[in-house]
Amino acid sequence: MEQSWKSLLKEEFESDYFSTLREFLVEERKNHIIYPPGSLIFKAFDETPVPKVKAVILGQDPYHGENQAHGLCFSVNDGIKIPPSLKNIYKELDADLGIQEPSSGNLTAWAKQGVLLLNATLTVRKANAGSHQGKGWEQFTDTAIRKLSDERTKLVFLLWGKYAQNKESLINKNNGHLILKAPHPSPFSAYTGFLGCKHFSQSNAFLQSNGIEPINWNLNTQ
Repeated sequence: MEQSWKSLLKEEFESDYFSTLREFLVEERKNHIIYPPGSLIFKAFDETPVPKVKAVILGQDPYHGENQAHGLCFSVNDGIKIPPSLKNIYKELDADLGIQEPSSGNLTAWAKQGVLLLNATLTVRKANAGSHQGKGWEQFTDTAIRKLSDERTKLVFLLWGKYAQNKESLINKNNGHLILKAPHPSPFSAYTGFLGCKHFSQSNAFLQSNGIEPINWNLNTQ
């Protein structure tokens, strides 16, 4: 894991619950295929060091299909069909900022610019959604959110859907963060308020008003 995060989360790695989580993953790998690959489990942290974070987007679980998950929430590897929720994220980008839908669902370029794309659970068993929930990952990622919001000021937190919005209590309200909430971009809820939320332009307006370079959300130019 990238050094700034390793330092911030040092106590978690040394905790009993994380040892238990490690043991669980070792056993899982003996009998099942686990996504994402081991080297990509902490990709969200590796691509977006603590001092570089500008915005945080929270997801719930990695994709459980072959070659989909690569350690960033909502993102898929190049060459993989764009999932429905990400399709709606791209629709909102177009409506909000006039950015045409990219051909790829790979969001690494956002992560490199300071968008922490963090799932609450960082692994999953192939073809078994939610199979690694309640094993310790949530405690780990909750701590990451809390410590990040304590360590930094004037970040944007994009909370899409009830699951992500339940994480609002972890965010330090005294550090000048912007919290943006909307329904989840899933086809089941996107039309109840996600589409039209204008979170991308609001994020950049907030960053610019605080003297922070805005995010280039246009994946077609990166």
